[in-house]
This record gives sequence, structure tokens and C-alpha cells, in this order.
Amino acid sequence: MPYSKYLPTEMGSIELLTPGPFVAGSCAELVLVYTAGKFGIDDTGMLKISWRTTSDLSKPQFDRPDAPNFATVEASNGARLEVWFDRLNIRPYANTLLIRVGRGYLRAGDTLTIRLGDRRRGSPGLRLQTNVENKVELRTSVDAFAAYEFCELPRQPAFDLVAGPAAGWKAILPSLAVAGEPFRLAIVAEDVWGNPTGEATGRLTFESSLPLGGLPDSVTVKEGDGPCVIENLVAARAGDLELKVMADGRLVAQANPLRVETSAPIRRYWGDLHGQSGETIGMGTAEEYFRYARDKAFIDMVGHQGNDFQITDAFWEQLNELTARFDRPGSFVCLPGYEWSGNTGMGGDRNVFFRHEGRPIRRSSHILVEGRTSTDAIYTADRLFDALDGEDCRVIAHVGGRYADIKYAHDGRIERSVEVHSTWGTFEWLLHDAFEKGYRVGVVCHSDDHKGRPGATTPGASTFGAIGGLSCYFMPELTRDALFEALRKRQHYGTTGRRLFLDLRASFERDVTTFSDDPKLGPAQEFSVREAMMGDIIRPRSVPMKLAVEVIGTAPLERIDVFHGPDVVQSARPFAAADLGRRVRILWQGAEYRGRGRETIWQCKLAITGNGIARFSPVNFLNPERKVQEADGGAALVWTSVTTGNLAGIDLWLDEARAGVLRIDTNIVSGEVRLDQLADGAVEFDGGGLGRKLSVYRLPETEWSHRLALEHRCTFGGGADLPVYVRVTQADGHQAWSSPIYLID
Repeated sequence: MPYSKYLPTEMGSIELLTPGPFVAGSCAELVLVYTAGKFGIDDTGMLKISWRTTSDLSKPQFDRPDAPNFATVEASNGARLEVWFDRLNIRPYANTLLIRVGRGYLRAGDTLTIRLGDRRRGSPGLRLQTNVENKVELRTSVDAFAAYEFCELPRQPAFDLVAGPAAGWKAILPSLAVAGEPFRLAIVAEDVWGNPTGEATGRLTFESSLPLGGLPDSVTVKEGDGPCVIENLVAARAGDLELKVMADGRLVAQANPLRVETSAPIRRYWGDLHGQSGETIGMGTAEEYFRYARDKAFIDMVGHQGNDFQITDAFWEQLNELTARFDRPGSFVCLPGYEWSGNTGMGGDRNVFFRHEGRPIRRSSHILVEGRTSTDAIYTADRLFDALDGEDCRVIAHVGGRYADIKYAHDGRIERSVEVHSTWGTFEWLLHDAFEKGYRVGVVCHSDDHKGRPGATTPGASTFGAIGGLSCYFMPELTRDALFEALRKRQHYGTTGRRLFLDLRASFERDVTTFSDDPKLGPAQEFSVREAMMGDIIRPRSVPMKLAVEVIGTAPLERIDVFHGPDVVQSARPFAAADLGRRVRILWQGAEYRGRGRETIWQCKLAITGNGIARFSPVNFLNPERKVQEADGGAALVWTSVTTGNLAGIDLWLDEARAGVLRIDTNIVSGEVRLDQLADGAVEFDGGGLGRKLSVYRLPETEWSHRLALEHRCTFGGGADLPVYVRVTQADGHQAWSSPIYLID
């Protein structure tokens, strides 16, 4: 907080002598010089240099001068300094370098020279934040009077981060198109950290499984170009389209599956409704956030969900202006809303979305909002639902730093969905909480993006352990009204960030009853049907249900699991036991617990005796800095990995399929598997915590099908609701969940 008696201009100044720009995720030396102001800094006074809470800029270290991230601070007058790093500042600038003037003091004009990534003794420098951002601020404040009362300087040092060279490509298609109608292909070059980059060149060609009108023979990408967008593609006939992007005869990207139909009253649209920008705890501006979603992530729908206790009335007004301006029915949907961020014990996080702008924001607290606000604080989730009574809104239960305690409060009229995956991890337990309480909710996955990359969020180098999720919504048209109806009906499925194709339909031999369950229509209206889709509520009586599931993955499919509530009742794989051989997967997953410190750091070592490892490949290793290393002369592998409810693994191709013993040692759980006894099932070792376990099982040696279908039959026996849904797991570690069909009495 600024002083009330002294001007910030009297507290000195700071200059960044190495202003950049720098490549995101690269190593650099940041040299700052602070010049003491009118009062100097007294004995035991302090200087704080802080950067954003969610930034993955490396933590400085002070005792290994030849190692990465070495930092030094020197006083021009020789004053003794104490220097350390901690998260000791007000959000959103928690990451802080603290400098205490110990034995001595500074007079006006004395300087402190701060070198973050000091290279003078061999350090490669400080590893910078991995996501692109304009004006990465090093917010500096001074405690000149040794009273632990800090004043922010009037001008703050900042630098720009730009994308690095292209390390990969993405090709993005819609998931459903109608024959004869135009659609779009977007091709995005990304650097190693997932930033869209203009540092890409080459001639791209295409291989399409269906004839496509408007598809050129090739496109030439030049330095400085943005994403390549090819509009007005047309498929002349129905079918499933596979599109490959080639460069110099090499596959560089395969587009997500696209189904072309002769007609489609219900379309599929992809959305990331949950994230926030730098006006709260994220990065970049809200306008940049919306532009990224539309022009670089190429999603159809986006929402902005800033923490309510950081949203001023002025920013709320600005957000409403932006969502109104960016919302374009038929091409891009943009929702106004906010994250009600109540303390966990008072209900936890809820995402609130409005159909129209101009609605009041009801904050969980005013802790970081200064001055008067237009509405009073609402501290508990039950009171939030009371306040939203009559509002044209939707609410989604969310797990972030705080998690939604839907057992504490829930309103089925407006809270129709739970978010089971985001960059915070995977949270199937939230869906199971809803089942336990008898709630009828659908499944969504969004990013909770904090890095200015909604719709295409990667974890970078931080403890955010997952790629941001996406949800596919079934809608007749791309409008807010259609989205609100899809949320009401629970007609959507969520993924861990990949646009796989999932279809789930139920059929019945005789008429069964379904319900409108629209609160605006009064009591539920009943209808007779013989078919149902995900999200529907069905009273089948004694009529059996036949469930048909079809999946086209963005990678080979490992399995589909059918659930009755929290229990797996049927599984299917696109391969047989006879296809299994020398390839063995070691998989680890889970979290510490439900709260903010849920990430589990796995420190692992794997060794094989009586056999050899021909090659290995990581699975779902999301951080480029975390690599599998050979040890013990190649006889063992070591690595560090992070999971936050999601999963990661490593595949081994052995010299012999069934010889030897595999030993895996981790800081969580360890185990040993005799390979001659490893058949077509999994050997599992319980790791405690929240769903933590280690699994060992076989997979086919070579790539296999991206397609899988199954049928499941069940007869509802009455009693409590029976939610029936599926979870899809791909070989690359990505997953998807359908919303349930609810069978009721």
C-alpha cells in the first residue's frame, strides 16, 4: 500500500539495464539498479521485487554461482545485505525477491545492483517465464523507514517476452460439418512451450481422406506470419475426414477428427468458458485474452472468470463492454461472468455466467477491492444461490486453488455442470460428490487459464500439472441462447484439451419417459421417447437401455470405460490380448488431496533385470524441462514428474516380451513386477492420497486404431438415480468424459 504522508517519487527509482525483449522460456541475465530516494533506506529497511503469482519464472538461488538462476545483490556503499526468495506479497504479485539492508543503510543516491541470472561466474542465467507476455513487470516497493510498510515505486521495470522458434504445428478443424457447407482449417505453429509463433517457415502440403473443395495443393509459411487460416473448405459428401499436414514429405500435424453429415440439426462447438486475465490474477489484458481465444486458439466460445474479490466496479463494466463487443452470433460467442471465489469452508469456487450484460456482480469478499462497490459481499455459496434466484444465469462448480464443496450448497436450477478438468488437474471426485448427493449434473472441462492463452493452455514450467481442458457443446447454432440451453440440458462432454469425437446415444425397445426440467416452464413436462443422448433424464421403468458409444481419437485409443455412478461396469479396448508384446507402460496418477497443495511430485527410478530396454518414450510429460534420463550405464531410467489428479507415464519397448523383472521405485509407492506373469491386465500399487497409484500393463508394440465403439446394456432396478456415462483414455494420456444419462424412478 502507498504511504499516506510520503510521495512514491521520494522513495527512489529502479531501472532495468537489460530491457529485452527476450524469448519466452529462455535464460537471460536481468540487471536492475535501484537508486535510493530522498530518505535512503534505514538499517533493516527493505526492498521487494515481485512478479506475478502465476508466473513460472524460475525462483532465484543464491549459493551456486555456476548453476541456473543464480542471483546476486550488491550495495554501492558496501552495506551488508540479506537476500532471499519467498511468496510474501499481495496477490497477484506474490513471487518476491526480498532484500534487507542489514548492517548498514543507504543514503539518497546510493544504489543496489540486482543481477537475476548473474552470469559472471558461469551461470547460464535466469530461466524466464515460458508464456509470451507484453510488459512482464517486476513490481518494486520500498520500506525506507524499517517499519515493514512498503511503498510501490511510481515507475516499474518491465520487459517483453516473445515466442521462440517453431517446435511443432497444430491443425484445427470443426468436429462436425455439413456436406456442401463451408468450414475452416486453422494451422498454428507453436514453440516448445506452446506459444503460437511467427518463427516458422516452409511449404505445407495436405493429405485428405475426403475430397475437399477449396483446399490448395500447398501453402507457404513465411517468417512473421501468424496462424494460417484456410476458409471456405467444402466436403462434397458425408464421411469421416482425416486431414494430415506435411512438410517435405514429413507429417507435422494431424487435424482433429471431423465428421461430415448430409444434415445436422445439432452441431458441435468447442468452448473454454473459464479463465482470467491480468486485471485479476492472470496475465495480459482482457482484450488480449478474448483475441487469443478467437484468433489463435480458434475456439468457438469463451468466458472470462476473474476472481470476484479482485474485480472493481470499473473493471466489471469494462468486461461487460468487451463481451458485448466480441460476441458475434454465428461466429464467436463471448459470455459475461465472474468466478465467485468463496473460501472453501463456505462453499468454494463457482463460475457464474450471465446470458446478458449489465447484471450485478456479487462478490465473495472485498478483500482486494478498495473503496465502495455497487454490491455487498456474499460470503457463502447458499447465499449466492439465493442472490442469483431469478437471474438469467448458469453456474458451474469449479476446482481451483479452492474447490467447490457442492455438499455444502448446490442449486440444481442453475448449477447444472461440474468442471472435472482444468490446468489445476483432474477431479472426477467432484462428479462423484454430485452423485452421492443425488444431483443431476453434466461434465465440462475448461482451462482456468491464467496465462493469456484461453483455449490452448499448457502448464509451462510451473506446478500447474495439466493442459487446460475444452468442452464440446451440442447446439443447433452458435449463439448464447443455444449455449445456455446446452448447459441446461447437460448436452456436452469435456476433454483434457484434445478435440476428440465422442458420441453417446441410448435406445429403448418401447416408449420411456423423459422430462423438460426447465425451471422457467414450471413443473417438469413429460414426453415419451425411444432415444436419449448425454444429459437426458429418463424414467425407463423396466425397459432395458441399449447404450451405443463411438469415439474417434486424436491419438490411438487405449480404452473406453462405462460407469454406473462412480463404478466402472464395462471396458473396451481397440486391441486384443494377442496384440500385446514387448511394449510395457508404467503409469502414475493422482493428487495429494483436494485442496490448493494437491500436486504430487513423483521422483522415480526404473530398472530391469534379466531383460533390456530397446527404447523408451514419455507419456503426457507436459513440461519440456522434465525429461527421462538414463542411469547406471543405461540399465535404469530416472525422472521427475508432477500429477494433480491427472496421469503421466513412460512406455518401454523391451528386448524380450516376457523375460526379467521390472522394478519401479518412487517417493510415493514402489513395486516389482515379474514380466512373465504380466498378462493383459494391469498390476497396480496404491499410493494413498487422492487416487494416487502406480500401474504397469502391456500395450501393442506399434500404433493402433484411433476409433472404437462399444455397446452397453443395462436395466434400471429402481431406487436412487443411476447416472450412466463414459470416460475415454487415449494412448497419449489425454482423456474425455461424457455427461451422464440419468435413469430415475
